Amino acid sequence: MKAMIFAAGKGTRLQPLTNDTPKALVKVNGVPMLEHVIKKLIHTGVNEIIINIHYLGDQIIEFLKTKNNFGIHIEISDESDQLLDTGGGLLKATDFFNQNEPFILHNTDIISNIDLKKMITFHKRENALATLAVRKRTSSRYFLFNQQMELCGWQNTKTNEKVISKEVKNLKPYAFSGIHIINSNIFNYLHETVKFSIVNTYLELSKKELIKGFNHTSDYWFDIGNPEKLETVERYLKGN
Repeated sequence: MKAMIFAAGKGTRLQPLTNDTPKALVKVNGVPMLEHVIKKLIHTGVNEIIINIHYLGDQIIEFLKTKNNFGIHIEISDESDQLLDTGGGLLKATDFFNQNEPFILHNTDIISNIDLKKMITFHKRENALATLAVRKRTSSRYFLFNQQMELCGWQNTKTNEKVISKEVKNLKPYAFSGIHIINSNIFNYLHETVKFSIVNTYLELSKKELIKGFNHTSDYWFDIGNPEKLETVERYLKGN
């Protein structure tokens, strides 16, 4: 199975830790967060990974060399000239993925014990175009799902912005966990060019295609967005 890791972010909220280090190589209990994600993907059965890079990307390349690519096939998608956002970054990596085979998309700054094998099984059983890992947690942005966990909209509680792709009553808000399972035929629907968000694509596709939510609220999950959150996840992992 193949996967893509988004590792191109500048990590400005993690400064000063990212002044001279790319966010992906910031250490969580002595291990770079990128290594945490790669090992989790390998444990899931992934044997080929593509990683996008931008800020201090050479350090990521050198790190992978020192680890001998963790014994699997790893490619680099270089976004040094321009950050392409989630949709543009995925589109740039199109040629890496096989047709008719789902793949994993995983943010580099996510630490979780989510059962990716269970999520993949769910995705295949539901025959979804994409499955999004979501959970009940406090956030300013939410995906909105119907009772069958089909994506029907999105909202930003800070700006009061709301997008409804399907008119359904009693929509349930879930926060996104930065992990996707996607069918490779999604590339047939990526018509925008260069820089764009995959969220907007999901919302548009949900009008006609099946985009599912995989609820993993019972798992632990951390988004390492700033030094305080990094300290929180380190304390948690040391205690488990």
